[in-house]
Amino acid sequence: MINTPGINSYFKQYQTGVQPQNKSMPVNQSQTSAKTPAHTQTLTTPPKYSKPDSTIHTSWLYVNDIHGKMTNMERIHNIAQEFDRIPAEVYSANFFTQKNITSPVHKFKVASGDIILGANYLHNKVASKFMDWTGFIAATIGNHELDVAKPDDLAKLIDDANCNMLSINLEVDKNSPMYSRIKKSMIVNCGNQKVGLIGISPSDMLERGKMNATLKEFSIKDLDTTVQLLKDEVKNLQSQGVNIIALLSHSGNKNDKRIAKEVQGVDLIFGAHTHELITGIKEGENLFYSKTGEPVIITQAGQDGEAMGILNVDFDQNGVIKKAQNNIIKTRTFNRPLYIKDTVESILGKPETIGKVKSAPHPPENRLVESNPHAYIIADAMRSELGTDISILNSGNIRGSFSEGPIDTRLISDITPFEDKMWVLSLTEKQIVDSVKVGLKSLTTPTHKPGILYVSGLKYKANKQGELLEMEFIDKNNQTHKIDINNPDNNKKYTVACDDFYATGGNGYLKADNLDEIVLKKYPIDKDKLACEHIKKLQQPIEIKEDNRIVITD
Repeated sequence: MINTPGINSYFKQYQTGVQPQNKSMPVNQSQTSAKTPAHTQTLTTPPKYSKPDSTIHTSWLYVNDIHGKMTNMERIHNIAQEFDRIPAEVYSANFFTQKNITSPVHKFKVASGDIILGANYLHNKVASKFMDWTGFIAATIGNHELDVAKPDDLAKLIDDANCNMLSINLEVDKNSPMYSRIKKSMIVNCGNQKVGLIGISPSDMLERGKMNATLKEFSIKDLDTTVQLLKDEVKNLQSQGVNIIALLSHSGNKNDKRIAKEVQGVDLIFGAHTHELITGIKEGENLFYSKTGEPVIITQAGQDGEAMGILNVDFDQNGVIKKAQNNIIKTRTFNRPLYIKDTVESILGKPETIGKVKSAPHPPENRLVESNPHAYIIADAMRSELGTDISILNSGNIRGSFSEGPIDTRLISDITPFEDKMWVLSLTEKQIVDSVKVGLKSLTTPTHKPGILYVSGLKYKANKQGELLEMEFIDKNNQTHKIDINNPDNNKKYTVACDDFYATGGNGYLKADNLDEIVLKKYPIDKDKLACEHIKKLQQPIEIKEDNRIVITD
């Protein structure tokens, strides 16, 4: 059952001022029609595009960077069911205000990549089935789709998704099972118009993933080449009578802005990759104009399926935007339908309850660059269960949080979903200090990637400029030992629990040319299994709280 209010209330609430994140803005605010409702203003276009023909009404449900968060997929499916069932004139009554709409509102559901995350095939199967159940017509390939370690498995997952996978800048080896499964673009009918959809994968894809058999079968074009390929494909679609073009881009907001300004013919850019939550439509932020003056709108709905969007757009007969409204919906205001939960459990099996949380703080606003007690439970499990001096966990590995109530195995998989393998390394004090410094550089990057390193058995302090100020080692007897961060010992060694992503140089945290010499043990399990065993041994119910093991000062 759906929580009250339903999908239509998100639009109506904004009309009464209750839901300020749902906005519609004019492309040209100085030329607003006096007859337009207060929050839905006409987009004035250059005279050469104006025609007295009937309007093409569209409504787009969009998602990005869900990262395998199954509980939020269930909620998004619930929202999509309402999107399908309720007429757009009802759920967007403050946008589609015409008394007699002479043409129907055409609905589309699209995804901009990273729906999958990690190498767990069953978890990924749920993500692919979600795409099928929810009825997405198209998606692009993000970097995490290539977490799937075997190309045969990825091919099966794409078949399960029953969705057109699009990428113009991703090349696949001709002998790969993936070769015929990715298209550059597609065309769908929209009344008497044709709508073209194009996909773009991230140009930094090979840098962002762990090398595996699947990744070896792909190559990616750089941004300049991608922009040119996009221009060519737009022309190709236009030659087939396409006037409306939507780009599913997993390239990041900065690159999307460049495309909006440089590539003539693209109208909508459904963005991803930088995990930004873009609300409303604001000129100069997510509303731009092409070289010939046509408006281009960019969207992005954050990360982890915590939000999704519905973009309402009216086009004229030449495929030029006349009016638009961008609505963000917080998915946790919707329930997880029981039939979907049951179907997911038929794939994964029923979760096991392993403990209970008495209290837990809110998760940090930016998990990549803030202290995170939710992550420390996982890091402590790695150290405790593998019996090492310390553990190191990259912050990008944490994708969820604990809350008051029962803890089950599915929640742990939600919090740390990557199916990496656990390793024990022998690292010098200098290697550890250098690794932490690499992570701290994220404090000053625009996207805060790759993120700081979470630790157990260590404490460190840094400033917001990314400078390491002090570090301490906490031994198994809880004794503190100061580490000279300016002159770390290159001979003193510690046993370190980590995953194979970190150990093999993922995101550049660790520079180790002598990998064979530093690897002590390898385990065929990931940190989620260690966390489950560790939590079972803790005194119940557990309290999750800040212990200041990582402090970021001004």
